[in-house]
Amino acid sequence: MADRPHHKPVPREAAFFDEQQDGVDPALVTEAAERAAVLLVRGAHDSGDADVAERLVHLADTEGIEAIAEVWSHAAADSLAGCLWRLYLLRSWVYADPAGVARQFDAGRSSAEFAQVVAGVADPPGPDELRHMVDEVLRGIASSDFADVLFRAAAFARVVAAGRAGLAEVADADVRRMLALAEQLEAAGHVELARGLGSTD
Repeated sequence: MADRPHHKPVPREAAFFDEQQDGVDPALVTEAAERAAVLLVRGAHDSGDADVAERLVHLADTEGIEAIAEVWSHAAADSLAGCLWRLYLLRSWVYADPAGVARQFDAGRSSAEFAQVVAGVADPPGPDELRHMVDEVLRGIASSDFADVLFRAAAFARVVAAGRAGLAEVADADVRRMLALAEQLEAAGHVELARGLGSTD
């Protein structure tokens, strides 16, 4: 049997750093994403400008949900960046399937009555009413306390989760996903009330 040529193995650590040396430090990306979110949320609230509120509502339309995902989708749920990602994801979902969302919301109203009130959707909750509600939630970034924005979005997601749970065609995983979203937004709202999201204290 002929001897196979011997190749000196490349140390795994060296290979890893060679591959990463031209990349971007993930910690710096996270820091930049959070800084942008802080400027957006806190700056919008301090501006008192109705045009700013409208630009916030349509940010995903003008920049694209994919661009927003690239910046904020990996952020922690209890960060401003993570909250913005979840809020824009909700809006994009509502606009992508307003009739389906309305059906799920309507199905959940009887078993999540308090959350329905907090969400503030007009009765009956049709597609137009759902679109109006989610836009009003995003306008609230500029005009309301951010905690209220998060609690309202969380309540909306909780009603939808309850509605999904009662619909036979909806998979359990989709119910859990929406409920997790509601819980993340609600928990972030409590953090915002307690010490402010993005605070270093």
